[in-house]
Amino acid sequence: MMLWFGIISMVMVFAGLTSSYVVSKTRPDWLSDYQLPPVFLYSTIAIVISSFTFHFAKNQILKGKRGVANALMIVTLILGGLFVSMQFMGFDQIIKDGYRFTGGASNIRVSFIYIIIVSHLAHLFAGLIVLLVVIYNHFKNKYTKGNMLGFNLGLTFWHFLDILWIYLFLFLYFFK
Repeated sequence: MMLWFGIISMVMVFAGLTSSYVVSKTRPDWLSDYQLPPVFLYSTIAIVISSFTFHFAKNQILKGKRGVANALMIVTLILGGLFVSMQFMGFDQIIKDGYRFTGGASNIRVSFIYIIIVSHLAHLFAGLIVLLVVIYNHFKNKYTKGNMLGFNLGLTFWHFLDILWIYLFLFLYFFK
């Protein structure tokens, strides 16, 4: 139940942020012709693939194929790390484009982009910690066909973060 309370609160946070973004679009200083750097698309692909690898790891545990599940969870962790690095590469590109979070080189739209992405990254760091705990517990043989609660909670949170990012990416990409 606590996971769902957390997910609902995160939905409310991001609903508020995206609502503020929509309302701020009417400002005269809104930058409507800025495109997100392409690396954000690549990071989206990485996080979507990671959701599949995490899900397939669960299937392998249920089939008793621990070695394949190990590999899939490590791939999930690598893809999660790749997602984070590509997010920072995207920030670097925004800075190279001449936009900052605050100050004279800032813009309200770009500031929202920073806030939304950094907020998601904070939650993704929590997701990476959850993933590390799931991997640790898996290596300690805690997950079996009849005992998958911890794994399922971690998987649900990871899928939620994935869906949340897809929403945020599409929102930022198409809502100019």
